[in-house]
Amino acid sequence: MLERTGIPTEDDLKKVTPDKERLAKGPVVIVECFQKIPCNPCAISCKFGAIKPFEDINDLPQVDFDKCTGCGICISSCPGLAIFVIDENYSDKEALIKLPYEMLPLPQKGEEVYALDRAGEVVDKVKVVKVQKIKNKTNIISILVPKNMSMTVRSIKVEGKKNER
Repeated sequence: MLERTGIPTEDDLKKVTPDKERLAKGPVVIVECFQKIPCNPCAISCKFGAIKPFEDINDLPQVDFDKCTGCGICISSCPGLAIFVIDENYSDKEALIKLPYEMLPLPQKGEEVYALDRAGEVVDKVKVVKVQKIKNKTNIISILVPKNMSMTVRSIKVEGKKNER
């Protein structure tokens, strides 16, 4: 399925998702990288050792969820836009998602945007709570989503604006 559609299966996602106990503790990284390619900026960028060093440049990222602080530095380092930070401990009803965003114009803090699933389908309208502009790297957008959508939402679309690279 992944090879044909680019969308990971439930089995693929289970391999990279922390357990419910870790998700309940606060922000944690999820690396949805499923193809062995020569790439390791995520491991190099993690100052806490949460993304383990690669033995081979073609290895898939392996995460030690207990070492992850949810800082999100790795998000902006990933050329594949495959890294997200999920904070299901944000509030009783909402989760915070930090996600990579390379489109222009950037959304603004407080703006409502469309939340998209992995297939690019709109699943909800959500609020932007933070925009991190990172010089010469991928920007990071933080959004609030209903807690039950924290593992579904993986991108956004800014309403009424043409998205350009």
